[in-house]
Amino acid sequence: MQEIPKGANVSLTALSEDAGAVVVSLGWSSASGAGDADVSVLLLDENGKVRDENDFYFYNNPAAADGSVQLLGKVPTDNGDEDRISVDLTAVPEGVARIVVAASRYAGARFGDLDDLRMTVADRSGEPLVGYSIDDAGVETAFIFGELYRRGEEWKFRAVGQGYETGLAGLATDFGIPVLEDSEDSEGPEEPEATAPEEPPAQGPGEAVAAAQAPAGAAPVAETDAAPAAAPAPAPAEAAAPAAVPAQTRGRSPRTTRKKVTLPKVAKKSLAENESWSQARLFPVPSLKSDREREVRATSVLLSVMAQVPEFGRRLTAGFGAPAGRMQTFTEVSLPHGDTPRRPDGVIRVERAGKLWTALVETKTNGNPLKAEQVQAYMDIAARRGYEAVITLSNDVALEGRPMVEVKVDGRRKHKVSLWHLSWAEVAHQAQMLIRHEGVGNAAHAWLLQELLEYLRHEQSGCHGFQNMGAAWVPVRKGIEDETLGLGDARTVEVVESWERLIRQVCLRLGGELGQKALPVQRARRGSDPQARRVAAADRLCADGKLAAELRVDGTSSVIAVSADLRTSKVRTSVDVPAPEGAYPLVMVKRLLKLLDGAPADLHVESLLEAGPGAGAGAGPGSGPRGTLERLRPEPGDLLPADGSAVVGFRLSLLKGMGSTRGNTESGFIRSVDDAVERFYHGVVAQLGPVEGRGGRRG
Repeated sequence: MQEIPKGANVSLTALSEDAGAVVVSLGWSSASGAGDADVSVLLLDENGKVRDENDFYFYNNPAAADGSVQLLGKVPTDNGDEDRISVDLTAVPEGVARIVVAASRYAGARFGDLDDLRMTVADRSGEPLVGYSIDDAGVETAFIFGELYRRGEEWKFRAVGQGYETGLAGLATDFGIPVLEDSEDSEGPEEPEATAPEEPPAQGPGEAVAAAQAPAGAAPVAETDAAPAAAPAPAPAEAAAPAAVPAQTRGRSPRTTRKKVTLPKVAKKSLAENESWSQARLFPVPSLKSDREREVRATSVLLSVMAQVPEFGRRLTAGFGAPAGRMQTFTEVSLPHGDTPRRPDGVIRVERAGKLWTALVETKTNGNPLKAEQVQAYMDIAARRGYEAVITLSNDVALEGRPMVEVKVDGRRKHKVSLWHLSWAEVAHQAQMLIRHEGVGNAAHAWLLQELLEYLRHEQSGCHGFQNMGAAWVPVRKGIEDETLGLGDARTVEVVESWERLIRQVCLRLGGELGQKALPVQRARRGSDPQARRVAAADRLCADGKLAAELRVDGTSSVIAVSADLRTSKVRTSVDVPAPEGAYPLVMVKRLLKLLDGAPADLHVESLLEAGPGAGAGAGPGSGPRGTLERLRPEPGDLLPADGSAVVGFRLSLLKGMGSTRGNTESGFIRSVDDAVERFYHGVVAQLGPVEGRGGRRG
């Protein structure tokens, strides 16, 4: 991969023969784990302006109808998050001269608070072509990372690195997106006591949704091949009139020409005489007798729905480098391979502008592992036949820096084949996001996705995602209980990897239910070795007997901590709530308890105290008084320290018994963690509402 400095440009065609479609990635990390930004893409004409508002793509308007741009969303990395964007350069309209890739922060957060800001561009096969690291971010609240632009018949990439102190409104104004004047004062009268901010009223079409300063001095990047001079972040105009961010912004639905169809969350009342009656399903599963039957049925069902529901098929394949186009899927295809033909479980073909993209599919169900020799054979076949990808599909969840199967790649072959993995949990997550939250083109497509989801959830389908902590789980747990487990035991690393897979799956399930992304939080710096991090976590497991993780739901600033104590057999979920500045101590305690009126009575509430003068640098808050919600409701003053120490926040925690088995049964460990996170989010985090959020929907 070629590294370029700020202002430099490079031809994508010169870097790859397969640059007709690219995947752009924006990454960053945050020491607090709560740092985030919203990615946006703008299509500009020769004048450096959008042709209309439909040339602006963001989290709530994620894809172009022609397939030229699609926001693939956030994916967790070992050191933070990474936002990925698929750009099919062959489908970009002729009137578009530049594609600007930007990001913006909210609630006054600045890009200087993030670490490891970076943009990379990969070709259709996933091979990284060019990278650009940003090390001079400061007070900017919006940032142009880079741009793709035409030069004759080729596309080039330029590292821009231009920031705006005026946020998304300043960036949008520069590129011709209408910014509406705020017609009403959004702030209410000042109150004598500090309270949590109230949830803003719903906005109608064309109304302002957030106030921002107009830009002062920010100019579009010059449309030349020469490296532009580094543009300083525009200074805010002190007397500028407040303006609102564009109509398609946080909290607003994009203007669309066709209504999206979603299914109601509450099913209609059943007409069955009793619960023993089973509703007829499009994809029946009770007759499945063997793992082979499950694999064949699951592959055929999934590939059929992918071909019939374009939004779903595109959602699953865009991240694998597939173009947007006409998709057909096949099963039981025989392909030559030495003396014995091979039959992959499925084949996906996408046609775009007369060119074919092909992927072979290898499926496993019921927790069966992928076989390296099978995958290797399909990689060899794909390379010989000029196919682009091999996709493995199983209950297992992929980890960063840890391949699902080890395969050898012949470096002498000119044609490269990409190997990708998809978990059944991810398939179910994407189906649920479409039919419950984002919508599809018509009612028949929504019904097909619902039938697919019912199939995947059936106990006989074998498509339930990660559901076994592995063979090392029982001996490691026993070794911790009787204190015989030693540092360096390789089995502890296996348990840490299984725990990481479990947390990623918990995020998928929670995010699918809420309609918002939920991601694991990684506090290690970008570029650190994943395996070294897992070994360190394994050593901590040996020392204190705990598995720990953090996750965050997009739309909130809360970081939910999850820990499993193998010595006490308890799962703890917790979140820290900052105290409002300037509030009277007793008032803020009463306010918190009022917000938690619907929370479980056994919720533990602990006050967090300001670190003393002798505390070292980076020391966290100290522990103060604590108690259960049931005990504190009649006596809120019990949360305040007797010595008058300053309260800087509160820690809310729930404890749950930990399952005794390694699997996903009712008494299993995986089920207990899943249930603990779900109960904590709905019972506690969702009760906090706008106190913890930044405008996101309540769960």
